[in-house]
Amino acid sequence: MSRLTQLFAGSRGARSSARTSTRAHTGARTHTGTRTCGERSSAGRRRRTRGAATAAAAGLLALTVGAGTAIAAPAGGKGGSPHPPRHARAATPQVHPGGKGLSTLPAPPAPPRTPPPRRAPRPVPPGRGDAAIAGTATGSSGTPATGSSAAAATAAATTAATPLAAAATTGQGTLILYDTTGTWGWLGEQYAMQAANLASRFGTWQARPVRSYTAGQMAQYAAVIYIGSTYDEQVPTAFLTDVLAGTRPVLWMYDNIWQLTAQAPNFATTYGWNWSGFDTTSIGAVRYKGTDLTRLATNAAGIMNYGTVDPAKATVVAEAVRANGTRFPWALRSNNLTYIGEIPFAYADMTDRYLAFADILFDALAPQTATRHRALVRIEDVGPDADPAELRAIADYLSSVNVPFSVAVYPRYVDANGTYNNGVAQDYTLASRPDVVTALRYMTQRGGTLIMHGWTHQFSNVANPYSGASADDFEFFRAHVDAQDNVVYDGPVPGDSQSWAAGRMDGSAAAFTAAGLSVPTVFEFPHYAASAPDYAAAKAKFPRRYDRGLYFRNQLAGGTIDHTKFGGQFFPYPVTDVHGSFIIPENIGNVEPEAFNNHPARLPADLIDAARRNLIVRDGFASMFYHPYLGVDYLRQTVEGVKALGYTFIAASAV
Repeated sequence: MSRLTQLFAGSRGARSSARTSTRAHTGARTHTGTRTCGERSSAGRRRRTRGAATAAAAGLLALTVGAGTAIAAPAGGKGGSPHPPRHARAATPQVHPGGKGLSTLPAPPAPPRTPPPRRAPRPVPPGRGDAAIAGTATGSSGTPATGSSAAAATAAATTAATPLAAAATTGQGTLILYDTTGTWGWLGEQYAMQAANLASRFGTWQARPVRSYTAGQMAQYAAVIYIGSTYDEQVPTAFLTDVLAGTRPVLWMYDNIWQLTAQAPNFATTYGWNWSGFDTTSIGAVRYKGTDLTRLATNAAGIMNYGTVDPAKATVVAEAVRANGTRFPWALRSNNLTYIGEIPFAYADMTDRYLAFADILFDALAPQTATRHRALVRIEDVGPDADPAELRAIADYLSSVNVPFSVAVYPRYVDANGTYNNGVAQDYTLASRPDVVTALRYMTQRGGTLIMHGWTHQFSNVANPYSGASADDFEFFRAHVDAQDNVVYDGPVPGDSQSWAAGRMDGSAAAFTAAGLSVPTVFEFPHYAASAPDYAAAKAKFPRRYDRGLYFRNQLAGGTIDHTKFGGQFFPYPVTDVHGSFIIPENIGNVEPEAFNNHPARLPADLIDAARRNLIVRDGFASMFYHPYLGVDYLRQTVEGVKALGYTFIAASAV
């Protein structure tokens, strides 16, 4: 069976391999994880239509889509409604990662049923390693790599490795190496982008195909991450010998570890462990720091198991937990080498073993980091159609418990097809709703900070994917709802470009100004989805984003961006992502009382549970968003529960 049985699985059992297996070939993205601000429930509609349905029409919106563009029909709503209910947060395309409409990455193809090959050591090159190959990418503050000026070959493969704490004595930043060969070689770049995003928390990084590695190259860096995603891809001998020389901390994931152990005949004696083969049984949890983190149990890619582990030489960092309760090492550390027996980015959600990897990075890149746990809350999808009384109630509660907060505002309301106004289109801005503007000022006086959440939070007059109405739909990406009730990501909108996206951001800024409000300095993409040019526009105009992101094929490798292959990601701490933007994290999702689009309901207890598991990240966050139409009670329960875990709520500006 192919390891690519699920291309975009989400959280909490909503991930169905049968539903998503064909997506790998078409490039279409479904998201079945936690919601974003786009997918709607009937509860949301009941709350929001009170004000919107009675608002006077401010003029007919006449927008068209370019010729030849397929227009998705309005998706059917719950309970017999002809349209999907409004304002029930959609799943993230970033973590479908497990949050606002994210698309999770799949695992690589399943390994062969036979154990990996055991080979004799390769001859060590007398000088330079393998020739450099194009495909290097650098973090926003990094320096281009100098692969052609490689140092002399390192010591023999049998050299004993240096303890992790003493290894990174020189060099700066993180070198990220990834596989590229085979039918699913493109996944290597996807995993590398996720590793690079997390590594940016600690400084600069460079990413390149492992086949381009030259001897001595890792000496330029403080640490190395290698992501083995192609089974038995030829890893350069120079890299193997440099890893075994033990001069830098190396974090190795999944495949091709057998090439490293073959290069050192005494590997088990030196490192205290050796592999035996992949365990492909049902494994639904990974235990790290005494906390069980989730794992998609139907992930068929397997986790490396071990023939020998000497506890005097090797430390078991985390354990895989089988369905029958038995355990074996998920991650091991000895000397300079940390080995994780699978790729933790595959099928990740907000309570996933991905969090263990995010924390393990501290050991290699910032081991002296003090433990602290901070929390954020963002009030979501606030537009000219908002209920001022609801906004004031939210502000009063958060102020009363000394919790600073952000408010995600789209300043122009558009119902292009009159979905919520008896067929009569509506288009109006904050300037025409002084009561809402007054309520927003009230919120800022009580600890709130406004952020820009797009301009209209919808696109044109099409269902994208629901109705053409603000806060229902995506603004910077196309999507539709398929016959199985999944939200499918279709790609950039017609006419998309960096200048087009910048124009919408300028339009939003003008609407804030016209309402007498300061233009926000933080941006959040509606439903956490945009194209690569749109992300470039946001980077050029805003010092920070506050969302999750989509990351596209060829962003590291170079060449034309392929918007049909991408993955979404959430972050348990601030990062500077591969788009170049500083990201304020959102990682535990939102309350959604009713299920929809194959997303289960999420109540305060679910968010609190996600926050509890995130405590394993030593300098991590519990960051949530909340829709004001849900009232104060759910918010109170969540805030109190997160506080009880030991988190301290801070303002987004303090991140």
